[in-house]
Amino acid sequence: MPKLPVASSKQIIRVLQKDGFEYAPKRGKGSHSAFVKRDKDKTRLVIVPDRKEIPKGTLLAILDQAGLTKEEFIELLIR
Repeated sequence: MPKLPVASSKQIIRVLQKDGFEYAPKRGKGSHSAFVKRDKDKTRLVIVPDRKEIPKGTLLAILDQAGLTKEEFIELLIR
């Protein structure tokens, strides 16, 4: 299993947008941005803090909210 890289909020936002998430301006507050993805039967909301370096635990929580695995995240990050 590949090691999870250190990522900034900008990198995470790019990955989420590649995966089909859209910016939800009325959801994020202050230094946080919100992104939403609507599937047939599910709506996913992901909140991303604006930081240069996102802590590993926060990144794992974001991936869980987005329904992404570590491998999928890394693949979208390099693309």
